[in-house]
Amino acid sequence: MHQINKITIKDVAREAGCGVATASRVLNNSGPASAQVREKVEKAAHDLGFSFSAIGRALQSNKSMTVGCIVPSLVNPVFAEAVQGVQSVLLGSGYQLLIASSNYEAKADEELIENLLSKGVDGLLATVASPSLSNALKLAKTRNIPISLMFHDPLDGFSTAYVDNFEAAREVARQFAHYQHRKTGFLTLRFSSSDRSRNRYAGFHAECKALGLNDPILIELSEADANMPQKLALVLEGYSDLTAIFASNDFLAIAIQKAMRLLNKRVPHDLSVIGFDGIEIGRLLEVPLATIETDPDKMGQQAAKTLLKKIQGEVGEQQPSLPFKFRTGATIAPPRANSHDDDQVAPRSPSIHLTKRLLNKG
Repeated sequence: MHQINKITIKDVAREAGCGVATASRVLNNSGPASAQVREKVEKAAHDLGFSFSAIGRALQSNKSMTVGCIVPSLVNPVFAEAVQGVQSVLLGSGYQLLIASSNYEAKADEELIENLLSKGVDGLLATVASPSLSNALKLAKTRNIPISLMFHDPLDGFSTAYVDNFEAAREVARQFAHYQHRKTGFLTLRFSSSDRSRNRYAGFHAECKALGLNDPILIELSEADANMPQKLALVLEGYSDLTAIFASNDFLAIAIQKAMRLLNKRVPHDLSVIGFDGIEIGRLLEVPLATIETDPDKMGQQAAKTLLKKIQGEVGEQQPSLPFKFRTGATIAPPRANSHDDDQVAPRSPSIHLTKRLLNKG
């Protein structure tokens, strides 16, 4: 039998005409190298069929060559797209991505981060309920584990890839004002523990006030109620004087449309709705969703690039906020002439008849 000689990094360096240290830097993506040298090393590795073992790298550098990533949900395409952006940056870097989903639970955030730390990850990418209150993130910092946040507004001690939630929400208020809406609401989940929701409400409230609109009504839902159209319909019936609602994410905006149909009402004829995120499915609805459109893929890319710099000992500086834009849809229109958007109608509780009808449907 013929013995097959294992290709080593020395073979790659010899083929590329460079030193072993240079070849190692290129293949590990761990230091500077000219484009010409990088091309030669990568071509030599490819031609020779060289594979730099992740285990070998980890042993050599005393690193696990893994990056932990925690997001609230992988069902919500916004977070899935961000993870895709992260993966596109890490691909070819030698780092493996370990993904965890907390289902929007602060307690799960803590447990999952601690679990990732126990696996010896070299860095963390995170979207959590409240980074400033997270003991697990504080633990990671005391261990000098590089951290890069996604979706969170800037926070002392952390770098983050984000959209300016305050400014984006001001645009929502301007759109409602353009269509002559005065009585509006802000629908959200977990308001007290979500910095994203709080900043969106703050921007929305500030611009409504600046434009002379009524202060927006804050409507907070539980996860269970948000996922049950009958319950959401009952909540909306209690705010029937509102002519427009800003939903803190697109899923809630879509849920409003279904709930309004249960009330035998229509969006935007009876209620205008604007969402936040710009998920693609919003374009495909029978009534396409008006929303604040962001680019979560770029957000994930930016966060991953910052994290890699930190892991390699460079300064991961805070980058400017990523752009957003208002995406025109069919869920916004002027209030109906008989909507009485004149501050005279107080929110009313759902009628007994309506309650029985909706709960019977459940």
